[in-house]
Amino acid sequence: MFGFGKKKDPSEAAPASGWLARLQQGLGKTREQLGARLGGLFGAGRKLDEAFYEELETVLLTADVGVAATSHLLEALRTQARRGQFTDASQLRDGLRSELRHMLQTVAQPLETGSAKPFVIMLAGVNGAGKTTSIGKLAHFFQAQGKSVLLAAGDTFRAAAREQLAAWGERNNVTVIAQASGDAAAVIFDAINAARARGIDIVLADTAGRLPTQLNLMDEIRKVKRVIDKAMPGAPHEVLLVLDANTGQNALAQLSAFDAAVSVTGLVLTKLDGTAKGGVIAGIALSRSGGKPVPVRFIGVGEGVDDLRPFVADDFVAALLDT
Repeated sequence: MFGFGKKKDPSEAAPASGWLARLQQGLGKTREQLGARLGGLFGAGRKLDEAFYEELETVLLTADVGVAATSHLLEALRTQARRGQFTDASQLRDGLRSELRHMLQTVAQPLETGSAKPFVIMLAGVNGAGKTTSIGKLAHFFQAQGKSVLLAAGDTFRAAAREQLAAWGERNNVTVIAQASGDAAAVIFDAINAARARGIDIVLADTAGRLPTQLNLMDEIRKVKRVIDKAMPGAPHEVLLVLDANTGQNALAQLSAFDAAVSVTGLVLTKLDGTAKGGVIAGIALSRSGGKPVPVRFIGVGEGVDDLRPFVADDFVAALLDT
């Protein structure tokens, strides 16, 4: 167990002003790819013929919007054009912006943590997605809201993960429950009991990174979830899957596998600043056929501690498409 002093004063958190500019900068690679091609495509006087729609389809697919989401957007735009709402390509830019915003609003659902104390959040994801770093940034975010946080070092497969989480604990002045070795479920069980005894608001529980094809590890994460429920019936209250935006459409396959194993309730999409595939969020919005999409709770657009923020559809679309 590592103890690191008192809770950080929320007033020390960086102000939210300037986030839209930061988001625009963070989405630079995706924005550059879309903007460079959409600029010419939406030029004044361009006819809304089949060649136009084929070119728009290519642009969207290149930004990893995905086949389903691209088809959905194109059909909506074609319908509006047939109704006479748009007569040339320059007008259709507003239509694309509106349709994309509407699509993303279905997954832009902020995480509410007031329903339980402690509110237990279990994080999952493949190795390298940024899971442990995201936990540190989430701790900082919740502290800025005046909440107390405890971290559970449930990635017992990698000593480096425990050390990294301990470093984040020290940086954020929060307690980390860890063991040099042992069972991940046992570590998280102890962390929840410690949080209940201390009146902690939020528990962030790390788990080992795993590939969906590693069946033994997927069984392990199911066990972790069952043990959390034993420690506190009804927990975990949120199962966050951390996805690396660089993986593009592969993120949807990861979501499907983890959702089947542990019923994912929210997503953290990281490393949007390092990819031109930011359109994958649109694919996520249509990822559950016939059911409600998994909410995108947070997005990451940089290395800074304040560069992980709640996902807001209007801000995202403005940063991506507005000039």
